Amino acid sequence: MQTEMTIIEEIRSAWGWSGLMPDEIAGQNDFGNLLVRDIEGVYWRICPEELCCEVIAKNGVQLDELSNDQEFLQDWYMRSLVEMARSKLGPLPDGRKYCLKIPSMLGGQYNEGNLGTISLAELIRSSGYLASETKDLPDGAKMQLNVAD
Repeated sequence: MQTEMTIIEEIRSAWGWSGLMPDEIAGQNDFGNLLVRDIEGVYWRICPEELCCEVIAKNGVQLDELSNDQEFLQDWYMRSLVEMARSKLGPLPDGRKYCLKIPSMLGGQYNEGNLGTISLAELIRSSGYLASETKDLPDGAKMQLNVAD
């Protein structure tokens, strides 16, 4: 089973290049999106399906304000996508999250054919790696993805 410290280490390793120095996981959803408090008390959101990691609140007060923002909550809970994934793949086993097999930032669609499950650690690791490899590409850039065992 993945402990919070293991996931913190995965975040540090996979997303440290973004400036995130994780201290605590403040929340997570069924698609492996994480709310992470950094060592300075700033809150970040890791969104694996979009290959992004960004500051969403500079402190706990701002995070509390977000928790009342209906647009943020709708985006965070991803209810329709979770329902689609649960209907196709069944309930999540412990330690696993739903995912897009091909992240949306690489052209993956939010549909049944692109849904899967993955361990949270592997999702954090793979999305951080892909984000670091594609961060400097201009919109619409052509790329080739080589998958190896």
